[in-house]
Amino acid sequence: MAPPQWNCHCDNCRAARAGDPRITPRTQSSIAVSSDGADWLLVNASPDVLQQLRHNAMLTRCDSLRGSAITAILLMDAQIDHVVGLFMLRESHQRLVIPATTSVLEDLRTALPILPTLEHYCGVAVKPIEDFDTPFAIDTLAGLQLQALPLSSKAPPYSPKRSRPTPGDNIGVRFIDAASGRSLFYAPGLGQIDPQVLQAMQDADVLLVDGRLWSEQEMQTLGLGRKTASEMGHLPLSGPEGMLEVLARFPHKRRILTHINNSNPALCDGSAERQALEAAGIELAFDGMEIEL
Repeated sequence: MAPPQWNCHCDNCRAARAGDPRITPRTQSSIAVSSDGADWLLVNASPDVLQQLRHNAMLTRCDSLRGSAITAILLMDAQIDHVVGLFMLRESHQRLVIPATTSVLEDLRTALPILPTLEHYCGVAVKPIEDFDTPFAIDTLAGLQLQALPLSSKAPPYSPKRSRPTPGDNIGVRFIDAASGRSLFYAPGLGQIDPQVLQAMQDADVLLVDGRLWSEQEMQTLGLGRKTASEMGHLPLSGPEGMLEVLARFPHKRRILTHINNSNPALCDGSAERQALEAAGIELAFDGMEIEL
């Protein structure tokens, strides 16, 4: 959740509501990817998707009476924060094209039946991701290849697979420019740095990765929850083998943190935590940020 969260009164959320210039309000984690600036792949559909579309004219550009520049919606997992925005897109006059792993599609057909529900509105055209070894393409993104990477993670709390993790419950994705070979690795939900994750980071030119919580006990310390960062499926930024230590291995790459929780003290400009990020050359994603490969 980005600040301010509707029911949170932590320091960051209070400051955001009060208009404190040290806190920049953010919507929830989602990105859009294009190879030509005309056709766009939306990656995750957050609860804030309508606000995000209103503030990005390039995504709503269309020559017809009804439509948008979004040609497909890639889902990284089946977490509510990443899929519930699909309901807001039900007004589409075309079937929603949804690439996702078979594990994610299973959850969205049964445990949280978004896909069957959308069939009563716009309809869906799912594109199962089953091969994690071979790059694949999105028809409308010429010159761009994608490669999915299964992450060590858990299915959403509502999923019957919660107690038996399945490859594809959560993925990272490399976006590869076929012409230049440059790539970006996107992983908004990282709970563990496996050798394959390190390799994906090594192979990419830009890292856009999970920065949800500053410390392992952040939620507990602030009285906001009972779970640790690891129990929530996220690698904390600080501490031994935390995300900052991982990113320190790649000093010459562009490194950006996304999926940042409203409680994270690094969101406050001038805080010791923000200063630590700046000293390390690590950026915080913000609404409207543009990244070019």
